[in-house]
Amino acid sequence: MRITPDSLRHVRSGHPWIFDGSVESVRPDGAAGDLAVVFDERRRFVAIGLYDPASPIRVKVLHAGRPTPVDDAFWRDRLEAAGERRATLVDDPETTAFRWVHGENDGLPGLVMDRYGDTTVVKLYSQAWFPHLDAVLRAAQQVMPSARVVLRLARNVPADGDRSDASALVGELPERPVRFLERGLSFAADVVHGQKTGHFLDQRDNRARVGARSQGARVLDVYSCTGGFSVHAAAGGARLVHSVDVNPAAIATARDNMELNRSLPAVRRCHHHDSVGDAMQVMADLAEHRRRFDVVVVDPPSFARRRSQVPAALAAYGRLTGLALDLLEPGGLLVQSSCSSRVSEAELYQAVRDAADRGGRELVEVRITGHGLDHPIGFAEGSYLSTVFARVADSRP
Repeated sequence: MRITPDSLRHVRSGHPWIFDGSVESVRPDGAAGDLAVVFDERRRFVAIGLYDPASPIRVKVLHAGRPTPVDDAFWRDRLEAAGERRATLVDDPETTAFRWVHGENDGLPGLVMDRYGDTTVVKLYSQAWFPHLDAVLRAAQQVMPSARVVLRLARNVPADGDRSDASALVGELPERPVRFLERGLSFAADVVHGQKTGHFLDQRDNRARVGARSQGARVLDVYSCTGGFSVHAAAGGARLVHSVDVNPAAIATARDNMELNRSLPAVRRCHHHDSVGDAMQVMADLAEHRRRFDVVVVDPPSFARRRSQVPAALAAYGRLTGLALDLLEPGGLLVQSSCSSRVSEAELYQAVRDAADRGGRELVEVRITGHGLDHPIGFAEGSYLSTVFARVADSRP
């Protein structure tokens, strides 16, 4: 295939996507998963990738530069390199869950692989991976063998025969949530029906930071999902943790994860409460009842999947900041995240600061964090997670 000069420059500089509007010619037309070879105007090899006629990202680039065969050795080399980047996690007995493959950022665009103990969850974000799935699995079992491998599909990816969402590729589907450790704390992930692959591994480091700041604190965990921040706060010595999520199943999992750690004295001493409901409404109700907290964690889902949604997303982040500040004691800690790749770190920080200014509260920035070791950033659009840690000044208007 041939692509526009502008797209050619991007691919040569390492960008992993070729959009449909950048394709000038294809001969012959391809099926999902075919290997698309990109040539320049002088018929020199530029790149090779997976062709996806159903996606606006028409080609997921696997390799650019000199020609290379895409064979069993290619997949094995990519998986070995991804494992080596995460060597400290792979070898850490206190943390047995991590992202092994982070899609484009590990040179395998549209493919995610998460490890939970001896269980691997493969999530596909493109149907172009189906023709190569067996070869990838063979390589994965050579590099880091798993007792079971579970397949999960993004909503826009249809099943391929018996390879459907929540199906077993190796071994049997687990009958119950899979147990794992995170910084020495016990969790269980529903890798079959849970969100994403069962647990949000990208917030591991931020959860530990919250735990380290929770001694004696009252902690509100908004959009708590499976209770990661809640459990770390309790283990860090919080005297009270309140988990909030709109999904009853997520709250039930948060309770279960708290119970898994009741053997720890700090968790036993912590009073755990929860609320099922819309985050903003629950926060408003808590403020009306004059509830106050020392730490408020706000970790919402993505609010902006397209650039046109960014203004609304920033407005929503601002509303959440205002509600959180109404609940924070003077000197309290606000922890607010965005997992929208369209929203930059600077935009999130400005939205938080503007909301504080409107509410007459002064924030003292502690730090802004990004991605953990197992979520590397390999290209501009690969960055999506930003978290603001800020103290509220010791005054209230």
